[in-house]
Amino acid sequence: MSDEKYSNKRLAIFLGTSGQSGVDRAALNLIPELARRGYQIDVLKVREHGPNLPTVPDRVRVIDLGQSHVYPCVFAVWKYLREFRPVYLLSDKDRVNRTARLAHRWSGVHETRHALWVGTPISLEMAHRPERKQRRFMNRARSFYPKFECLMADSPGVRDDYIDNVGVAPDRIKVVPRPVIPNSLFSDKPARPDHPWLEADAQEPIVVAVGELSDGKDYPTLLRAFAHLNQAQPARLLIIGKGKRLQVLRELAASLGIADRVDFLGFRTDVYAFIAHADLLAHSSVREGLSFVLLEALACGTPVVATDCPTGPRAVLQHGKYGPLVPVGNAQALGEAMHSTLRKPLAATVLQEAARPYEIQAAAAALLRTLQLPDSARPA
Repeated sequence: MSDEKYSNKRLAIFLGTSGQSGVDRAALNLIPELARRGYQIDVLKVREHGPNLPTVPDRVRVIDLGQSHVYPCVFAVWKYLREFRPVYLLSDKDRVNRTARLAHRWSGVHETRHALWVGTPISLEMAHRPERKQRRFMNRARSFYPKFECLMADSPGVRDDYIDNVGVAPDRIKVVPRPVIPNSLFSDKPARPDHPWLEADAQEPIVVAVGELSDGKDYPTLLRAFAHLNQAQPARLLIIGKGKRLQVLRELAASLGIADRVDFLGFRTDVYAFIAHADLLAHSSVREGLSFVLLEALACGTPVVATDCPTGPRAVLQHGKYGPLVPVGNAQALGEAMHSTLRKPLAATVLQEAARPYEIQAAAAALLRTLQLPDSARPA
């Protein structure tokens, strides 16, 4: 397809995120990369929502939509589309997607195409809602998402869920990797973090886990699995993350007799360093979209084990090729997988293969191919 069709190199990105989510992290990687390739990027900003760019790169504008909630932004997005007519409007998350769709239809700007990104199986989003709300949400989704020509899913599991449960035609939804991994992570090992268990001459293997101390991460199963591991092999566990379950988890570790072998580190900005210098990353979630931390560990060459929860781990680990997958909530199986992986880990170069599609430049190129846009918008 010729570049002439895309003389307008403006892309609009409309998100309404928490500022700390995986979508935020991916957007903060994607926006500068697209700008580096010569595209003009307009970030349509909902006040008090992410993504929050630490610095605004060249060719990037942050446009304040004048509202602190997503739905009232529909008029500002309509006005923006009428004035600037980007070649694509990209959006993510259901509420933002529907607001963007309405603004796009009202604008009548047919040269602007609308592409959606979906990162969580819709069946998981419904799991904890009352039955009446589930029916209403699903009816709305079935009348909304199948009409789009361009939907992008984080993983095959998310794609299958939208096909099976929402009625999206298979040719209208494609798996497109998120831009998660900086290229330097594959080759530049971070400095060893300052922790006594990670000294160069440490004798016992280190297991690390990363994520909010919430029910969804199922740290009780991880602690029981780690206690099971210590019956076969002494090890240490570092848990990075904060949350309301901290005291409960401390008490559980004490009751399991492993309190002196578990350290809760809270929030850290040097997560890569801990992952890179650990012997194993353990992932015990009961549900997960695309698991960024699994990808980060693989890029560092750190072995991983994970629960086979819907839907990210299976896609990232390619059905167990790059790390064991165990049943959700099964502490014994998780402990045994941790033990076997510590005894016989895959080579770092093999593990890094799984993360390569999620490298920032590779993922940005995949996105542009999906949108049928040139790999670079710079003049030849």
